[in-house]
Amino acid sequence: MRWDLLFGDLEAQLDQEQRDEERALAVEEERLRLGRVTLRDRLTAMMRADASGTSTVRVELIGGRGVALRPLAFGRDWMSAELADAGRSGRQSIVPIAAIAAVLPLRSQLDPSLEPVPESSARLAERIGLPFVLRDLCRRRAPVRITTLDGVAHGTIDRVARDHLDLALHEPGSPRREREVQGYRIIPLPRVLLVEFR
Repeated sequence: MRWDLLFGDLEAQLDQEQRDEERALAVEEERLRLGRVTLRDRLTAMMRADASGTSTVRVELIGGRGVALRPLAFGRDWMSAELADAGRSGRQSIVPIAAIAAVLPLRSQLDPSLEPVPESSARLAERIGLPFVLRDLCRRRAPVRITTLDGVAHGTIDRVARDHLDLALHEPGSPRREREVQGYRIIPLPRVLLVEFR
């Protein structure tokens, strides 16, 4: 009888130690997972958690400008979003991830932003870099409003190189016509904070 109690007690201790070890391992795995989470991952998780697709995310760009966005898609180093600010609602935008100084989530967005995001699939958009997306706007000859670290410029992107773009400056809303072009600006891509277009 005493042996049964002794073995029962040892078995309970071993079970408790195993549960403690499993709990410690799970905590360490979660700590390691969080150590690999990027800002892009958190924004993607916020977008995935919003089943309705109507939730906005407030971001502060480098320089302090705040923008309300409805994320649509993510590339390697950029996100596309619909602007949700008053007066500019419905305009599309491209935001380089490096241009985001801070994300200002609601309390209800904070925990979902930490949820694991499925490993990147073979989706092409997730591997495309910022220059490629800007080249698409260039091909479409879309009038753009580019916010940089130094100000705002309106025009049409004429070409996109590896680390900069050429912008033909003209009045907002007018098509790019040689007679309407007021000048040209070569903008280094690291200076770009926000590209707006319709």
